Amino acid sequence: MRNSHIDEYDHIDRDVVALGNDYAQRFVLPEHRHRRAQLLYGATGLMHVATQAGEWVVPPQHAVWIPPNTAHSVKFVGVSTRSLYIEPICAATLRESDRCRVISVSPLLRQLLIEAVDLPLLYASDRDQSLMQLLLLELAAMPAQEFDIPLPQHPALLAQCQNFLQAPTIHDPADRWASTLFMSSSTFRRHFLQQTGLSFSAWRQRACVVTALAWLVAGKSVNEVALSLGYDSSSAFSTMFRRVTGQAPSFYIDHD
Repeated sequence: MRNSHIDEYDHIDRDVVALGNDYAQRFVLPEHRHRRAQLLYGATGLMHVATQAGEWVVPPQHAVWIPPNTAHSVKFVGVSTRSLYIEPICAATLRESDRCRVISVSPLLRQLLIEAVDLPLLYASDRDQSLMQLLLLELAAMPAQEFDIPLPQHPALLAQCQNFLQAPTIHDPADRWASTLFMSSSTFRRHFLQQTGLSFSAWRQRACVVTALAWLVAGKSVNEVALSLGYDSSSAFSTMFRRVTGQAPSFYIDHD
């Protein structure tokens, strides 16, 4: 089904409901939740997904896994989506995490998602049921990408993180954050790790990578992104980016 809402079909007696939707530039879905797990795939454009636990940037040809009953909001930047809504019992066998995750989408999974949206909601033929089973098997095999920015629950530290995300820079020192929060450097680092699950330097780098993804997809050049994030050269930025994501920055630039 296309351009429909899951609430109309949540009752369907099938493990998977597949829907396709097109969203206007910078359309925002306010915070909501689904009884079923959701795999949200963006064939084009960029998605920003936010929960209380963190933020995720989902580049084109990737998907985000949203566990059942997870409150989330989504900002779409020129996106045509394909979504799977999966019964919780079935979903528990596919992805072990109780957090959102950005996952890679293989060419096979992409084609299966496209085909699934055009199936009858009450798919029943051997062919259609086999297609859905193959889709779930391929989904379970997809690796997660570290395109998330975990956020702390501590209010003062959360405010610092959100301010940083407005203008991230790779050289922002931990000592400055510690001073702002009236902590010693060692106390701040322990506190940050406890709150986010990442060291400060790893979180800062993750935030820069995820921000860079959004900027690259939006059309900024590699050199522009590198300088904006405080790198001395595009080559230094590209080396870091490839190490973290496994891809060169140019992979995420639209060459059309």
